Amino acid sequence: MTGHAPSRSRSPQSSQRLVLLGSTGSIGTQTLEVLTRLGQAAPRVIALAAGGSRLELLARQALAWEVPVVAVTGGEEDLADHVREALTAAAAEAGRPDPVTTILTGPDAATMAVESAGLGPQDTVVNGITGSVGLLPTLAALHSGARLALANKESLVVGGALVRQSLTRPGQVVPVDSEHSAIAQALASGRHEKGLTSPVTSGRSEVRRLVLTASGGPFRGRSRETLTGISAAAALNHPTWDMGPVVTINSSTLVNKGLELIEAHLLFDVAPEQIDVVIHPQSVIHSMVEFIDGATIAQASPPDMRLPIALGLTWPERPDLAGLVAPNDWHEPVAWTFEPLDTEAFPAVDLARSAVAASATHPAVLNAANEQAVAAFLKGDLEWQDIVEIDAVVVGEHEGLACPSLDDILAVETWARTRADELIVAGNGGTHS
Repeated sequence: MTGHAPSRSRSPQSSQRLVLLGSTGSIGTQTLEVLTRLGQAAPRVIALAAGGSRLELLARQALAWEVPVVAVTGGEEDLADHVREALTAAAAEAGRPDPVTTILTGPDAATMAVESAGLGPQDTVVNGITGSVGLLPTLAALHSGARLALANKESLVVGGALVRQSLTRPGQVVPVDSEHSAIAQALASGRHEKGLTSPVTSGRSEVRRLVLTASGGPFRGRSRETLTGISAAAALNHPTWDMGPVVTINSSTLVNKGLELIEAHLLFDVAPEQIDVVIHPQSVIHSMVEFIDGATIAQASPPDMRLPIALGLTWPERPDLAGLVAPNDWHEPVAWTFEPLDTEAFPAVDLARSAVAASATHPAVLNAANEQAVAAFLKGDLEWQDIVEIDAVVVGEHEGLACPSLDDILAVETWARTRADELIVAGNGGTHS
């Protein structure tokens, strides 16, 4: 279904507009599936942005959705020509005229796509980019006044204070991560919330703690001593979710869950020590909110990202996803299990908790170091167990800033990447090496 849509010329559409960042990735392709299911109620896609590794798919998407702006965040001089060639080839394959499409290229192309769109509060930006490169597009979306359906957790982790300062109205950010979408839905049952009114919420006297669930990844149940000699193929073999390589590796180390803890703290204004992580292998309970009276509200649904994506587009309304997302089957026997997190084997969550408590820039350092370490592991230049150990060394060396500017954040990111690369080259990733 990806890349196909009914022609807008044959059926009227909503006056709302949408910019989709990361259109060829997992979040982006599933967003287009959701838009197809929404039909005439779907916003009009006015810009697509992607990294450039799947130009043929990007071209098919642009053609199918009649998108006037395509942005590719590569740095090659002839990249625009390659994009145009892909668009022409897609049109020829479909027997359609060569599309007249504005092409933006370069590292800032996604940000330019948002800034040039003339968005307003009725419009939406879906940020499905992977990594901290999503920060500038996130800030651009917020400055535009558009709703931000945020799947790029790294932009909030890296630039938390800046993101919160850039809000133009309550409810502008709607989380798309399944865990944070679940928390938002659970909080709606409380006295203070009839929906997610702001990423920075006050009056949380009813909430005792947030509980993030984690599948445990491919190495759940293994002791620290057995987590040696891990191959990239093994780490990429996630038991539940189909995600991109970086997120999948982060899930195997539980760094992803640590970043989600930081994100939950920033989104819902709950102290890091009031956010717990529990292993739930079935990935049906996506997260929970425990209230002070002892009640726990959980959100349950099959592990399908199209549900939180759809809520990101329509919040606080729930769209009809019949035929796209299957509900839980209550007619068959089923068991859901929960296990405590083994923090000795998987120390990433505790590292993230300490990082967000240390300073406003420690989370950015954690994320930057981790991106370098994951890239090195995927290239075969680093052992799996060294990923989090390098993260810990770099985080431990950082002194931290209280009120960072954007330039400060970019500078500490650069330092963290350089320091992580030094450790990787020196083979000084961890004490077990």
